[in-house]
Amino acid sequence: MFRLKSCVDFKPYEGESSYIIFQQFSGCWSMVGDQHVGQNLSIGTGCDYKAIIEHEILHALGFYHEQSRTDRDDYVTIWWNEIIPGYEHNFNTYDDNIITDLNTPYDYESLMHYAPLSFNQNDNVPTITTKIPEFNSIIGQRLDFSAIDLERLNRMYNCTTTHTLLDHCAFEKTNICGMIQGTRDDADWVHEESTQTGQGDHTLGGRCTGAGYSMHLNTGTGALEEAALLESRILYPKRQQQCLQFFYRMTGSPSDRLVVWVRRDDGTGNVRKLVKVQTFQGDSDHNWKIAHVTLREEKKFRYLFQGTKGNPQNSAGGISLDDITLTETPCPAGVWTVRNISQVLQNTVKGDKLLSPRFYNSEGYGFGVTLYPHGRATSTASGYLGLAFHLCSGENDAILEWPVQDRQAIMTILDQETDVKNRMSLSMMFTTSLSHTSAAINGSVIWDRPSVVGSYDIDCDCFRSIDLGWSNAISHQMLKRRSFLKNDDLIVFVDFEDLTHLRQTEVPVRTTDRRLIPAGLVLQGEEQQALGEGARKSMLDEAPPISLGRQKRSVENTSPLEDQNGPQYFRDPCDPNPCQNQGVCVNVKGMASCRCVSGHAFFYTGDRCQAMQVHGSIVGLMIGGTVSVIFLTFTITSLILQRPRP
Repeated sequence: MFRLKSCVDFKPYEGESSYIIFQQFSGCWSMVGDQHVGQNLSIGTGCDYKAIIEHEILHALGFYHEQSRTDRDDYVTIWWNEIIPGYEHNFNTYDDNIITDLNTPYDYESLMHYAPLSFNQNDNVPTITTKIPEFNSIIGQRLDFSAIDLERLNRMYNCTTTHTLLDHCAFEKTNICGMIQGTRDDADWVHEESTQTGQGDHTLGGRCTGAGYSMHLNTGTGALEEAALLESRILYPKRQQQCLQFFYRMTGSPSDRLVVWVRRDDGTGNVRKLVKVQTFQGDSDHNWKIAHVTLREEKKFRYLFQGTKGNPQNSAGGISLDDITLTETPCPAGVWTVRNISQVLQNTVKGDKLLSPRFYNSEGYGFGVTLYPHGRATSTASGYLGLAFHLCSGENDAILEWPVQDRQAIMTILDQETDVKNRMSLSMMFTTSLSHTSAAINGSVIWDRPSVVGSYDIDCDCFRSIDLGWSNAISHQMLKRRSFLKNDDLIVFVDFEDLTHLRQTEVPVRTTDRRLIPAGLVLQGEEQQALGEGARKSMLDEAPPISLGRQKRSVENTSPLEDQNGPQYFRDPCDPNPCQNQGVCVNVKGMASCRCVSGHAFFYTGDRCQAMQVHGSIVGLMIGGTVSVIFLTFTITSLILQRPRP
């Protein structure tokens, strides 16, 4: 997300003196700003959420909490009597020489803002409320960066270019984002306002007069097999994989075709070599659909959309394109669109569920998503949508490894905001483990072969395993406030990625200068969470302020993984700081190691920097100075005694 939406990038550690090491300590916390030494960033139990990790990285990049701004009291009210004693420091403000807003307004939607119930000692009694009541339900969001978060980050680092976003177009401007019409085709794509087509564009859904444009090819006129080409500008990739995402609608004949091509460098520097990538066929579904096409371009290229008229005599519509995004990221393995979601919410009750189609990942595992429109039946909360992951039996099961472990299940509810930089999609994830067992299958691992531990589903003609996920993944209010339900569609992405390569966590270091290599760069192994009874809500507290250096900053977790018992965590040996005389504590393979202060005259030694020593050169100067004084005194005395008497 940092590479896709901001100008900030990261690289693997290679012996630099300044770095971040992610480890599993107690809670979610990070030091604020670059400490110019190796610094810990804790992803503790219950912290493994995209937005929480983004929050902590923003701390490391220099962000304080939004409610720490100097002008905070103009926008929110802090209820000091409701804060847990000892945690009041989390609500401190800082003056202008410590914190800066970089000339941006107060951001209620910031990823760095606390929620109303943060560090509260009484249930349902807030510690922080907004002066404008409408924002009480917004502060503390943990979806993704806000637009102002990104603006502030780019200003802080004085840069603007993103790293993995290649192209984006919503066709709202007449220049159609630099795309060009083909010169050898039979027809042209038309830049049309949504009211002209009578069906609405995808960006604005036809809600605005004089706005909301898409590209349209009328397939009801002309001759059979007439085609129109729409080409992107020349693009220059930096990586070896791209994902082309776009929305399209085919309202003409079922014989109409939409074909995606790539025009590549032919080896002479000319972008002219055509390669067909994927074809989309017309059907009876005239709704907007989302499409993903994987590209693997390493040199400059263009992507092309070819619209072909399949049967003009029997077409009363055409082909429309809108909201194109090209990123240098993988495409999702599975995409599930739930139509008429408002009716689904209206016609279901708590405990009802919808099952996605079966998807396959690159390894061949089958899997799916369970959607609970109003949460599980056991949930005590209301007004929330639940989301869970399950395995499905499939055609490859006989050769796959079972039970499947160390795979990360990632479920994303797409915010259909046009600009990918401004999307605040919900992403939930966990890693499969052999400790995920259930009494419902006699204590077996739920990630074993679905035909053995699962139940048969006639709709997919497959076995589905017990699902695991969140009953209260996102509120209905948040779904309706942003663009999650555009055109009354809910879109879910799902991935199932192999993480076994992360078992080897020693960081390779290329440099030969050992003085730059901090000792013990080993990521602590994270124990997997075990399936248990009942729901758990964990409060991830922030430690009281430490006396040396800047404070740790943490975030409250508001969406714990449901039906899980938390594992033991690794205690931070440097919290509290065991070093004396302003020594800096460094975690070396789980052990505290003190880096002692050294001045011009004195330095400190010992395991805890408890002993003060004097530099040898200073001792020499002191001894030499003392001897000189004694010698000079002896000489002056001798001269006085030798003076003649009057």
